[in-house]
Amino acid sequence: MKEMRILATITALVLITYYGIEPYAHHIMHPEPAPADYKFSDLKNVKKVKGNAVNGKTLVEANCVACHSIESAGFAKMMPDADAAASYGVVPPDLSTAGKIYETNYLANFIYDPVVATHLSHKYSAESGKTYPMPAYNWMSSQEIMDIVAYLQQVAATVKVDVADEASIEEQLKAQHRDTFVNACGRCHSMAYAGWSALTPSDVLKEHMGAAAPDLSQYIKSRGEHYLHSFINDPQNLLHGTSMPRVGLTEEAQEDVITYMEEIGDSKKADRESLGWKVMLYMLVFALLALAWKKEIWKEVH
Repeated sequence: MKEMRILATITALVLITYYGIEPYAHHIMHPEPAPADYKFSDLKNVKKVKGNAVNGKTLVEANCVACHSIESAGFAKMMPDADAAASYGVVPPDLSTAGKIYETNYLANFIYDPVVATHLSHKYSAESGKTYPMPAYNWMSSQEIMDIVAYLQQVAATVKVDVADEASIEEQLKAQHRDTFVNACGRCHSMAYAGWSALTPSDVLKEHMGAAAPDLSQYIKSRGEHYLHSFINDPQNLLHGTSMPRVGLTEEAQEDVITYMEEIGDSKKADRESLGWKVMLYMLVFALLALAWKKEIWKEVH
C-alpha cells in the first residue's frame, strides 16, 4: 500500500496548497460582486402606481414612436437602421417586447432618467459633453410613466415567438431564447456563431460608446455563467467605468439570454457533462487493474 500512501500525501498537499491560494485569488484579488438585484431597488424616482394602458398608448404615440418602432402594434421604423445609428449613435430598440423583457421598476425609471437607470452618469455628464441618445422624461408624473409601462406590457403580452406552428417545445424554447437575446443585446452585439450581426454598425458604435461591442459567441466559455449573471445585471459591479449600460432585464429574460449564449457557444455542454463520469469510471477501472498487475508482478520480490 506504499503507492496509496504516496497518492494520499500528494493529494493532501495539493488540496492544502489550493485552499491556501484560492481564497486570495478569488476573494481578495477578485472579490465576489454583490448579488444580482432583479428589483433594481436603487431606482426610486417613479412611484409604483397602477398604470392605465389606454392613456399609455396615447402617451407612447405622442412621445415614443418618433424614434422607436413597435412592429407588433403597427408602428413601423421611421428610418433604416443605418440612418438611425448615424443619427443617435445606436439603433433605437423596437418596443414590442420591452414590457416583457425589462423589469417594471427599471423600465419606469429608465423612462424617467435613462442615464441614472443605466448607471452611465460617468459617461453622459456635463463634464464629458456627451448626451444620452434618449432624453429624460422626468417632467412626466409617475402616473403617466406607469401608464406607458402598462401599455408596453399589454403590447408585449400579444407578441408570439417567431417559430413554426408545428415546432416542438424544445424548438419553441430555443426560439424564445434567441428572440430575447436579439431584443436585449442584438442592437450592439453580434453572435457570429449564430449568424447574427449587430444592428448598429461597429464603427458607429465605437465612436458612440468609446469601444466596439464584442461578439458574444464564446463569452459563455471565456466569462462563465456566474460572471455573466452579475455582469449583465449591473456591468459597473465587475467592470467599473465601462460604457456598457445596465440593461434592466427581468430574471427570466436574463436567463433566456445566458441560455442562448450557452446554446450557441457551448452546444456540447450536456454531452460533455454526461461523458465525464464515464471517463472517471474508465480511469478508475484501469487504475485498479494496473495496481493488481503491479502486485502480481512484484509479489515475489515484496
